Amino acid sequence: MANPVESAEQRRTLQLALGLNLAMFAVEIAAGILGNSMALVAEGLDNLTDAAAYGIAMLAMTRGAIVKARAATSSGIILLLLGIGVLIEVGRRALHGEAPDGLLMLVVATVSLAVNGTVLRMLGKYRDGDVHLRATWIFTRADVIANLALIVSGAVVLWSGFREIDLIVGAAIGCYVIKEALEIFSDARKART
Repeated sequence: MANPVESAEQRRTLQLALGLNLAMFAVEIAAGILGNSMALVAEGLDNLTDAAAYGIAMLAMTRGAIVKARAATSSGIILLLLGIGVLIEVGRRALHGEAPDGLLMLVVATVSLAVNGTVLRMLGKYRDGDVHLRATWIFTRADVIANLALIVSGAVVLWSGFREIDLIVGAAIGCYVIKEALEIFSDARKART
């Protein structure tokens, strides 16, 4: 049986993380569309899947190990589909895209890094815990790495005009997201045994 105080703390942490990720989803999607940045759109969609993962984790908190493993697997499936979708969109934009707004990318990615860094710190105490909570930490770790790549990408676009870096970073985020999904699947398999 889960410790009620610990469960309440976990729930509050996940609720805050969910709210912050929904807010960053809206900001990054809007900025990505306005600024023609595939990397920002990819990161915004990733924040939406993170919010879904936090919701799934909250639902699984008081359940048994099998339900927690299924919750983690569900989160992994969402993440895998997102990664594949991002790679498809990168290919489309490579053929028919416009140059992104480097300054907008840089500003939004910096704000997102601050938000995701805060969430990662909050979730850090759960990274070695139950599989459903570890999955939320993995999601957020991926966001921090993607934010750092976005900052570099925005700076390169801003100072050199090299638009392809946005597509490269968007594709890298897509591939990294797929890798994280596979890590979650592996953790969920281990938790079932």
